[in-house]
Amino acid sequence: MNEVVETLRKIEQNYKIFQQQQFTFTRALDHTREEAHDLIKPVATIVQVQSYKDHHCFNATDRRILNMFISICNDLRNLCQKLETVHPGDHVTNSLLERCKVLLNDSNDLSAIRATYPHGVVNYLSFHEARYYYGGVVSLLPIVIDHLKEWVTYTKRHLLHQVSHGCAISKKEAPTSHKTPSVHFAARTSVSNKDPVQLQEKDFQKFLYENQRPKQKAPWRPPGKHP
Repeated sequence: MNEVVETLRKIEQNYKIFQQQQFTFTRALDHTREEAHDLIKPVATIVQVQSYKDHHCFNATDRRILNMFISICNDLRNLCQKLETVHPGDHVTNSLLERCKVLLNDSNDLSAIRATYPHGVVNYLSFHEARYYYGGVVSLLPIVIDHLKEWVTYTKRHLLHQVSHGCAISKKEAPTSHKTPSVHFAARTSVSNKDPVQLQEKDFQKFLYENQRPKQKAPWRPPGKHP
């Protein structure tokens, strides 16, 4: 889990650098779309950005920023694959990962998605650009990163709950395990205490027997002195 958190932190740092250059990114898309004679459609897929970079980019600055976008997408995709091996997941984590994988699919249509508060990426664009050309592609990274942060938060809380629940169960079982010797000890004590009781009963019966036997009378003798 620590490795996952550290990887996500590095991706966030790279995204913050990319976000600071959002104007450079949209300008690069302007240039490459013009070269591709593709000014009507919005930038709707990751593969579309890849195609602009590979076939219609003739500026080092444009190539660098487009490559940075694609690189962050690849890092996020790799992280999603890693998360599936870190934790078996439940309906919450699996749903979050599924959303991320769909969004990061090369051919998934991003034109309708919009990052909302606290993200201001759409607001940084002009009204026309935000509504049609670049609103979806600039919203992709912050939305996916938010989903992955939610995955980490939920998983940590869930694992902590499991650990605390396990400790509580072990504490409840601990006194029970100590009761067994005391029960055996009490049983042994009660058995050993029967011996003196039985001996006392035998002595008492012997006493009654001796005192209940008829005593032999001495032979009759006439009064007087006898040798």
